[in-house]
Amino acid sequence: MAGWLDQGKPDALVNYSRMKRFRDSVPHVIRPDVIPTQDGMVITELDSVPGGIGLTAAMSRIYADLAPQSSVLSPQSCYDLVGGRDGMVRGYASMLRSAQGQHAGCVAIVVSEEAKDYRPEMTWLAAQLRQQGLPVWCIEPREIRFTEDGLRLPTDSGDQAIGLVYRFYELFDLLNIPKAELVQYAVKKDWVAVTPPYKPALEEKSAFALLHHPVLHSYWKKELGPDCFLHLTAMMPKTWLLDPSPIPPTATIPGLHIGERAVANWSDLETATQKERHFVIKPSGFSELAWGSRGVSIGHDLPQTEWAGALQHALASFQTTPYLVQEFHKGRLFELDYLDEGTGRLVRMAGRARLSPYYFLTGETVELAGILATVCPADKKVIHGMKDAIMVPCAVSSDARQGGHASSTTHQS
Repeated sequence: MAGWLDQGKPDALVNYSRMKRFRDSVPHVIRPDVIPTQDGMVITELDSVPGGIGLTAAMSRIYADLAPQSSVLSPQSCYDLVGGRDGMVRGYASMLRSAQGQHAGCVAIVVSEEAKDYRPEMTWLAAQLRQQGLPVWCIEPREIRFTEDGLRLPTDSGDQAIGLVYRFYELFDLLNIPKAELVQYAVKKDWVAVTPPYKPALEEKSAFALLHHPVLHSYWKKELGPDCFLHLTAMMPKTWLLDPSPIPPTATIPGLHIGERAVANWSDLETATQKERHFVIKPSGFSELAWGSRGVSIGHDLPQTEWAGALQHALASFQTTPYLVQEFHKGRLFELDYLDEGTGRLVRMAGRARLSPYYFLTGETVELAGILATVCPADKKVIHGMKDAIMVPCAVSSDARQGGHASSTTHQS
């Protein structure tokens, strides 16, 4: 099973991640991707290098400041933002202090070229933290300076030692990151701290497949507790790693069915009808296609030949880029209003939502600091940030406080 998590990873990176001093290191930020469906919530991914932190923080302040005006104009529009006005900024700051530990110096949020679209929001967030007295800068990797004493950063306040590197780059991209080896060396020597840790196994979607593997059921029940295990298996869709290893003639793939027929070979999926192939194929993690909904193939949305081709490509890629097949769960419809900047009027849109709760780890405490909702038009099968989407912080409405339900606020384009 451990081989699945290491499949396709460079040996040097795997060996680095297994160093004894990193044994207890875990990501300090976790963002699940949650899809509200007619049958409840479904978690499709877990992201430890998530975007949207600065965006959610900025919008939370805007909506919090608008709340008093909303309550005067329309009392029923009162809401309590999840995390509050400054929950994201405060939670991120506490997380950084905890991750830095005893390492003296400033914090460098290092954003790669691959993730450059997120640099403006992290630059804004760093500026907010500096106003609170926390020395944080958002930089490009090439700005780091390596010395015999550690890593340093030239700033407006002078040359500063770096105590913590917040890694805003994926591990698959290390060969394209300037000075990446120097950062790893400094972390190895304990000159600086880093989060998320260099542990590719913790950025793997194949963990979903391991959660549902019948051989591991007793292990998960013991480690997680029966109730937690039950909730997770209900919320995390059934997932299978597309391993092309031969399957004995008397065996079937655990839990995988086409209609009422058990699947004994991956090729059985190729001939499934459109109604039967409510599955998603996606790269497992260590790939440039594994984020931003790239590399995703939705079975019932593709012609038979394209679906079969996607399956064959996934199986052929196992040695270098393992793929998963996962049950597809259709999001429920919501109606939200957004501001049409061309007309200056509010327009109603029906769409499907993805909820992105941000959890920050401080010491032994995990804090939910805010939730970003991304609502895409109803005809979109894959939900992610796009020009047609409504992105808005989530809140508990006045109805929910009286026993109703939690909802996202509206009126945001």
